[in-house]
Amino acid sequence: MDSLNKGIDKAEVTLRWDPSPPGAPDHDLDLVAATYSVTAPHGKPAYLVYFGSRSPDGTITLNRDSKTGQGLGADEAMTLELDRLSESYGRVVLGVAIQQNAGRITFGDVLNPGVRITTGRSVLASDDLSGVPASTAATVAEFVRDGSGAWTFRTLVRGFDADPTSFAALMGSSR
Repeated sequence: MDSLNKGIDKAEVTLRWDPSPPGAPDHDLDLVAATYSVTAPHGKPAYLVYFGSRSPDGTITLNRDSKTGQGLGADEAMTLELDRLSESYGRVVLGVAIQQNAGRITFGDVLNPGVRITTGRSVLASDDLSGVPASTAATVAEFVRDGSGAWTFRTLVRGFDADPTSFAALMGSSR
C-alpha cells in the first residue's frame, strides 16, 4: 500500500509462462482488466483492457503482450494508475485468459504460469495458477474503492471454463 490513509495509488501486474515444447502449438495467455462502475460493481464491465489496448482515459495500459511466452522475465505487463481513475468507477477485476486457437488449453497444460501484482516495491500477490489447473481463464485479484475513495486490494483466484470473450463478460460476476 502506498499509505494507510490513501490506499493503493498505482499497481503493476505481470504474467509469465514458459514457451510450449518444440513442435507443439504456442500457448498465448493474456492479462485482462475489467473496470466496473460504482453503480454496477458486478454488472457489465464499463470497459476492458486486454491484448494491445489501454483504457479510454489512459489509466490502465497493457505495456507488454506476448503470444508465445518466449523471453526473459515477464511476458505481459499491465500498469494501473488507480489514483487517476474517475470516481464513477468503483471496482477493477484482473484476470488471465488463455487463447483457445489451437484447441482447448488449460492452466494445467501451460508450463510454469505465474502472475504477480505489485505496488511500488511491495508484492500484493503472487500466484502460479496451480489452484485452477482445469480452467481456461481465471480472475486473480480485484481493486475496490472504499467509502473514503481509497483503493483496496483483494486476491481473487477463481477459475472459469470459458473462451476469452465469454470470460470478459463473466469475470466480474458475483460468486
